[in-house]
Amino acid sequence: MSDFRQRALDYHAKPTPGKIRVELSKPAETVDDLALAYSPGVAEPCREIAEAPNAAYTYTGKGNMVAVISNGTAILGLGNLGPLASKPVMEGKALLFKRFAGLDSIDIEVKHRTTEEFINTVANIADTFGGINLEDIKAPECFEIEQELIKRCKIPVFHDDQHGTAIVTAAGMLNALEIQGKNIGDAKIVCMGAGAAAVACMELLIKCGAQRERIYMLDRKGVIHTRRDDLTPHKMLFANNTDKRSLEDVMEGADIFVGVSGPDLLPPEALELMAPNPIVFACSNPDPEIKPEVALAVRSDLIMATGRSDYPNQVNNVLCFPFIFRGALDVRATAINDEMKVAAVEALRSISKEPVPESVLKASKTDSLTFGKDYIIPKPMDPRLCARIAKAVAQAAIDSGVARLEVIPDYQ
Repeated sequence: MSDFRQRALDYHAKPTPGKIRVELSKPAETVDDLALAYSPGVAEPCREIAEAPNAAYTYTGKGNMVAVISNGTAILGLGNLGPLASKPVMEGKALLFKRFAGLDSIDIEVKHRTTEEFINTVANIADTFGGINLEDIKAPECFEIEQELIKRCKIPVFHDDQHGTAIVTAAGMLNALEIQGKNIGDAKIVCMGAGAAAVACMELLIKCGAQRERIYMLDRKGVIHTRRDDLTPHKMLFANNTDKRSLEDVMEGADIFVGVSGPDLLPPEALELMAPNPIVFACSNPDPEIKPEVALAVRSDLIMATGRSDYPNQVNNVLCFPFIFRGALDVRATAINDEMKVAAVEALRSISKEPVPESVLKASKTDSLTFGKDYIIPKPMDPRLCARIAKAVAQAAIDSGVARLEVIPDYQ
């Protein structure tokens, strides 16, 4: 057994199994405390909530509570291992909510036979929480699940594998384009992968100015084009009217490559075909579509990002999802809409252009970080992320009409 594997197992098992626990927020030491916490005192907030359901935000922890929910059908890079095997990941997500945004979070793993059964299960418990983070649910079911739950729930529902990845990708991509002197509206984009993250990334880039007809998406069968008869509805959105069929065909003159597929799927020979000053986001984890050292040996004019922390420009969802929920819950938003996602993109990319706090340099084990080819996205430990992104998201929720409160907290 490798040393790292043993350390990981020990971390999860000792001294107490798991990564999260419940702690009390009120005193429970005396008879009077218990009389207020439970019977008979608990009857009073029950009556208030029955009379006015929004009173649950005043008298319970609902407004600061996110559920992390999965069926375990697409666990990280491990695939369909089932609900129970997803629990360490979901506990990890709950840990990140608490660590980075001060949000209480509980993991819920759901067994089901049909997509409808999963949707009904989540919809029936949704009122317990202030928001729902869907996680590690395979495509194409994840699209239907999220859209139906958004319709049925009165709280934010957010599939982070789709939208968290898309937001961080868009922020880094817009910055990379700026550095490379390119315009997103003119860029030719190749996307390797056609799952949840790929579709969400491309849709958000379109909202940021990319042209749909200049996007070439590939799945396991090659280029997604209009003459194929095996496409799901979400792949059809990216069916290009083209005679190009292979990766090499579409990489000719491409400005951007986005990989959300698998390891070592981008050959150096294909990278050589790209336009001058290309951008490559190779986000397959743990191993990217092409290793940075291989890519940079082929193209010195490249800007490169991966999903890994041991290379520059890590595309990491923790840069946005805790703070998006923080902002959404603080104004009691009923949804996380496109306006809120774009606001998060702009807030995230703006932080990269500002002087980096000393604490971030120390945590990153470096003397300097300056906006440029090796620093297009902030580091996850940047203390500015929560306040800046949460505030931008909260304001966008108010401006777009989905907030039930119109007072934004004074984020520190």
